[in-house]
Amino acid sequence: MKHVIIGNGPAGVVAAEVLRRADAEAEIVLIGAEPEPAYSRMAIPYLLEGDIDESGTYLRKTAGHFAGLRIRELQARVVSMDAAQRKLLLADGQFETYDRLLVASGSHPVRPSIPGIDLPQVQTCWTLADARAIAKLAKPGSRVLQLGAGFIGCIIMEALAARGVDLTVVEMGDRMVPRMMTPKAGNMIRNWVENKGVRVLTGKGVQRIAAAVANPGLLDRLAQAVGVGGKAADASGLTVTLSDGEEIACDLVIVAAGVAPNVGFLDNTGVQVAKGVLVDNRMQTSVPGIYAAGDVAEAPDLFTGAHLVAAIQPNAADQARVAALNMAGREAQLPGVLAINVLDTLGLVSTSFGQWWGETAQNGGSGVEFADDLNHRYISLQFKDDVLIGATSIGHTEHVGVLRGLIQTRTRLGSWKDSLLRDPNGYMAAYLASAQSAA
Repeated sequence: MKHVIIGNGPAGVVAAEVLRRADAEAEIVLIGAEPEPAYSRMAIPYLLEGDIDESGTYLRKTAGHFAGLRIRELQARVVSMDAAQRKLLLADGQFETYDRLLVASGSHPVRPSIPGIDLPQVQTCWTLADARAIAKLAKPGSRVLQLGAGFIGCIIMEALAARGVDLTVVEMGDRMVPRMMTPKAGNMIRNWVENKGVRVLTGKGVQRIAAAVANPGLLDRLAQAVGVGGKAADASGLTVTLSDGEEIACDLVIVAAGVAPNVGFLDNTGVQVAKGVLVDNRMQTSVPGIYAAGDVAEAPDLFTGAHLVAAIQPNAADQARVAALNMAGREAQLPGVLAINVLDTLGLVSTSFGQWWGETAQNGGSGVEFADDLNHRYISLQFKDDVLIGATSIGHTEHVGVLRGLIQTRTRLGSWKDSLLRDPNGYMAAYLASAQSAA
């Protein structure tokens, strides 16, 4: 049996190791498109902050780790696939066959269609090559404009602030992290960030980016200064025009406008794709023998059963284990995807779990919100009947994991629901009472 895994991020690495434990004799091929060892993109901000070096981003630290497990590593980019022949076409023209396939190809940063988005001083922050380029551009005092204040954007913002840049963040939504925070919570994070010296503009977009120098040849030479995969800054800087007409001078633009799954190579294969690759609870796609996991997978939600992409590392690891066991002929199922977000924004910890936006009253939904602006503490709890289905918090660092536990176990709270509607800060007491009742 030959197992091929497309993608050597967290999902691909976990799947390869689980496959080896489950099948000692199988041939396992782990394909990665980048020249570096398998690494975690979520560690890149720590690299930019100077907390770790590049080796600190590597998912496995021991030299020869995969060779020792008889997992063949292949640096290549998959460009197309023949599902009927079970064959992959690689960018160098070579083919790789498989018996069972795991698509763990991850995602790529979205680059909005904005004039000037391809200038050499405009960077994404997604790869180690990106990080090297940003490290050369983002010096103390550099004027940096970041496009996007979502989850990834806030992580990047933390690293940029640590580098001592003069930072402006532009977010099209009406608040920061709009896809994981309620309006009240998102604006509380904004106030915190602004008090730390970061300018935040919400409800605005970038209309165009222009170089302050009109010498294309100079720009070409600057683009080559960092080397392959990187870009260099023009000393004359940029002018960024916002949707309301405001012009902002800067030296560097960071694009953090979200990500999209890498699914182009699946065209005309029979593998069904919506936002991501559609999978069942076994992580199998619409084509038998082909599985998907991680950022690229669109799996059933824990509560609704509707498919969603939950692009976080814990979900990637869980999905990878389930997929690998089924590839190896075992039987495993994912109970359902639970949205989990934990964010540290310049020292302010925020979390959201599950269906944090709530449910309609017609469907049995109810909720409660408590805010202490002075102490930067916030909590929102959302229920369906007497089950906690979603939660948002700011400034809660102790025992906040019990909210995830109550949601994931779908614990019936009974009278404790009414107690929490009166005082949502009593979630720990509700958890302990529910755990004792279950015991």
